[in-house]
Amino acid sequence: MQPDANPQPVDDVLEPRLTRRRFKRVPLRIILPNLVTLLALCLGLTSIRFAAEGRFETAVLSIIGAAVLDGLDGRLARALRGATRFGAELDSLADFIDFGVAPGLLLWFWTLHQVPGLGWFAAMVLAIAGALRLARFNVMLDDPNKPAWSAEFFTGMPAPAGAIVVMLPMYLGLAGFDVVTQKAFVPFEIAYVLAVAFLMASRIPHFSGKTIGRIKREYVIFVLFGVAVAALLIATYTMEMLAVLSVAYLALVPLAIRRHARFTKADAEAAELKAAAAGIDPAGSGNPLP
Repeated sequence: MQPDANPQPVDDVLEPRLTRRRFKRVPLRIILPNLVTLLALCLGLTSIRFAAEGRFETAVLSIIGAAVLDGLDGRLARALRGATRFGAELDSLADFIDFGVAPGLLLWFWTLHQVPGLGWFAAMVLAIAGALRLARFNVMLDDPNKPAWSAEFFTGMPAPAGAIVVMLPMYLGLAGFDVVTQKAFVPFEIAYVLAVAFLMASRIPHFSGKTIGRIKREYVIFVLFGVAVAALLIATYTMEMLAVLSVAYLALVPLAIRRHARFTKADAEAAELKAAAAGIDPAGSGNPLP
């Protein structure tokens, strides 16, 4: 049998195989949550453009839309079983822009620029607090020792909630309360922005809402009616309702602190009882009880 006069090079034979191995197909269930995250990032970046153009109401709505999409991408990933480490990192980077950088710049273009030094300082602190909050959240995901009840709480104010709450002065101004747009009010606004940044970077617990279970059948009609009424009010009185929701969220913080303290105390008492039953000093020294 005569050998091939023009044998095909080995590289030409292996190249298609290497290409197929190098570019693996990615399931659509993994791509969809990341597309939602990128769409939220686009809204956050576009809100900065609207603020620079003086279209503050549209800028606020863009951040609200980014917050809604941020709440959907994680649920979509879990529902489709498409959660990946890449998606988690992309979500954190997008959240930093959407809920750290963008709200700070919106407030700067709104009124903080009237006090350039402290105003810019407050905007930077808000962005830094958002970065610290997101970094701590990523680290705490890998903590295997968290109690089951910790799912009811966030450590520190979540970045999306912080972005929505911190824009309260803008809601009031856009709703017609012109006093919040005056230069004399800016120092109070700066103090408020710094307070929200502190809540984001702190370890103060906030309700997460993740453990809300199914609704009893007899309450379904009332819940649907309440959601419909709330949606109509938000559509009709958008800025006023955003202001009310922001104040209501802040009012829940003391309740979250009290509930978290009760759980912590119960765990401590259970640990003492367990240590006493085992004959170990509950003070933590590890010495047996006399």
